Amino acid sequence: MFSLLRFAKKYKKQLILGPFFKLLEAILELLLPFYMAKLIDQGIKQQDISYTLKMGGYMLIMSLVGLICVMICQYYASIASQGFGTELRNEMMAKINQFSHKEIDKFGTSTLITRTTSDINQLQLALAMLIRLVIRAPFLSIGSIIMAFYIDTQMGLIFLMTIPIFALILFFIMKKTVPLYKKVQFKIDHLNSVISENLSGVRVIRAFAKKDEDITNFGEVGDNLAQAYTNVTNISALLSPTTIFIMNMAIAFILYFGGLSVNTGRLQSGQILALINYMTQMLLALIVVANLVVIFTRAFASANRVEEVFQTTPEIITTQPKDIIPWKKDVTLDFNHVSFRYTEKSGYVLEDINFSLKKNQTMGIIGPTGSGKTTVTQLIPHFYPVTTGEIFLNEQDITSFSTGELRQHIAMVPQKSALFSGTIRSNLLLGKNDATDDECFEALEMAQCLDFVNSLPEKLEAPVFAQGKNFSGGQKQRLSIARAFIRKPDLLIMDDSLSALDYQTDLLIRESMKKNLTETSVIIISQRVSSVKDADNILVLKEGKQVGFGSHELLLRDSLTYQNIVNSQNEKKKVISHA
Repeated sequence: MFSLLRFAKKYKKQLILGPFFKLLEAILELLLPFYMAKLIDQGIKQQDISYTLKMGGYMLIMSLVGLICVMICQYYASIASQGFGTELRNEMMAKINQFSHKEIDKFGTSTLITRTTSDINQLQLALAMLIRLVIRAPFLSIGSIIMAFYIDTQMGLIFLMTIPIFALILFFIMKKTVPLYKKVQFKIDHLNSVISENLSGVRVIRAFAKKDEDITNFGEVGDNLAQAYTNVTNISALLSPTTIFIMNMAIAFILYFGGLSVNTGRLQSGQILALINYMTQMLLALIVVANLVVIFTRAFASANRVEEVFQTTPEIITTQPKDIIPWKKDVTLDFNHVSFRYTEKSGYVLEDINFSLKKNQTMGIIGPTGSGKTTVTQLIPHFYPVTTGEIFLNEQDITSFSTGELRQHIAMVPQKSALFSGTIRSNLLLGKNDATDDECFEALEMAQCLDFVNSLPEKLEAPVFAQGKNFSGGQKQRLSIARAFIRKPDLLIMDDSLSALDYQTDLLIRESMKKNLTETSVIIISQRVSSVKDADNILVLKEGKQVGFGSHELLLRDSLTYQNIVNSQNEKKKVISHA
């Protein structure tokens, strides 16, 4: 945890002055019972009004000064803890954005969300408590004992006897609760994962009428988390009543033995009242210490989870884009005996893939479901490192590029269209951040979505809801295509992105690409033979293996897999035409 304090270095003043003012307030709080004893024994008991008013004035001034100190400390603690959390969260997001897809897959989305929110909130709380209470609580505990010995040595021994009893109870509670708090964190991860799945898949759940089962499943996950919290809070709840019991027993001892001392004249009644106040202060401070142990235990667990993200070195470091230098080589893309698997323990998804894509050519990729078509496109922008083999772009190994430079030359239209909340313009500018209105409308026209955009009153400023929920599937897909077209990249990858479109729109978009993207090499992944048959070459995949590469005519003659795909789609057309 302490290693993460490097993110609080901007708040050194608050980290120093906050505890200082809290310490000053604790000193004043320790002096109050002492002055109260004097007020009672030497003022009220002696009926000395001036002395009583004098002591009362001192106590009032100390209380006001203490209040001011508390307010200053709280102010500094808020600034430091919130600033620390902001710095840490920003750095966390920057680190996650450096990860390749491999590291993101390793952690999982739900746990990264929890670490960025819940865990960092826990660290913010710990830093605030560090400033406000870490010095105050132990100081009050030790100071109360010292003041008790100063008043009377025998009474001080009662204070010392109380400490080991409290420590034993605290040890028992901490031993039971610390492992349980760690379990709670894992259950929060699981809950976040379930919530994410349910929200993203709500339409599927409703389509299959599984709402009741989903509610039941979510309820079980929520109940498990609630039970975990209940288990840990039931044990933690023992701390307060046991402490109060110990405190009352100690006060009873003080009253008994103190009463005897008052009768003998060794102590006065004001001193007994001061000792009771010091006992209360000490044990309440020890309760705070116990709660601090819980808070810092959880914070250490959260710090380990956050530090794990910072300590992870990505195999591929994602960098910021630079100025685009157009590619001049004749071969845009070359796969040289490329094999790939997602983890060391999993099987190969791709095996011995070889092909070349020349500048300004179009290549199609086709194959049965699960044959590795999308995986090929994930390797090209270096989202994942290849297991064996080499990939060349512009006749240069992709590992020699920075990811920022590499991906500026590539535009992708993913299998599942992804729009972001904002406007149509803001989504198009993700493709090219300095695009003019003319470029935006040109890209929309190429993607066959100019008509429906022009029909909107706001046109380019028309709002886009999260994930494009206010557009149809075909409209979202065409806007995603327009976002890629606006960049006019050296390499355009369309990962089954024409599947949500009708055959006529599919054809118009491909004709528009030929006409307007004359300097762009294109890869089209599709299940439709009609979408790839006009490509210069077609890569045929089956179970992660390359079973054909060449033109449509060549594959019809030499590739049995391609022949089967073509025949199955021709049969489907015949069935539809007869129907």
